[in-house]
Amino acid sequence: MGSKAGSASKVRLNSFDDLFGGTENTAGEQIINAKLTDLHTFRGHPFRVLDDEKMEETTESIGKYGVLVPGIVRPRAGGGYEIIAGHRRKRGSERAGLDTMPVIVRNYTDDEATIIMVDSNIQREDILPSEKAKAYAMKYEAMKHQGSKGGSTLDEVGEAAGESGKTVQRYVWLARLSDELLDMVDKKKIGIAQGVDISFLTEEAQQWVPVILEETGRQ
Repeated sequence: MGSKAGSASKVRLNSFDDLFGGTENTAGEQIINAKLTDLHTFRGHPFRVLDDEKMEETTESIGKYGVLVPGIVRPRAGGGYEIIAGHRRKRGSERAGLDTMPVIVRNYTDDEATIIMVDSNIQREDILPSEKAKAYAMKYEAMKHQGSKGGSTLDEVGEAAGESGKTVQRYVWLARLSDELLDMVDKKKIGIAQGVDISFLTEEAQQWVPVILEETGRQ
């Protein structure tokens, strides 16, 4: 168990070198200029890519200087590549009128790719509760597959964002809410603590929560 848990930790720590251009050269690694049409969104990607003010800044920067930090991708079974890190850079490149962007191609497993994808986004300041909930749930499952067991797994999941295992557990529970209820949490119509409590209801029971809140004038 220890070696597998160590492997999971290694993947998590190496992800930061991946993101910021670590000097270690991974065997079989390629850096290419990939066509934007060949770059596909990570399956189940929990983070929004919005055309907001920050995207305007990203687009302007890419228009002037290009993509300075390559994205990270892996070969995709259906052809092209799956983006692990770089979804916003791809959108900025599209908006800047480019056809390609530089990417690092690596053969990560599903679990390795999930951990890096979450770690590359989880420290952003503008993350919604629904995004964090889905991301932590994905990373938690990936790390369990990697072989890390016991209560320490939750602490490891939150380590990249400096959050405790207890906080991570609350978000993992929150991820069990329906999309409608998660949207209500994002809009602060339901508090996070309330959302955690509601997450223990069945899917059928959850469907009644918005109805009840509306009838009682609390929505």
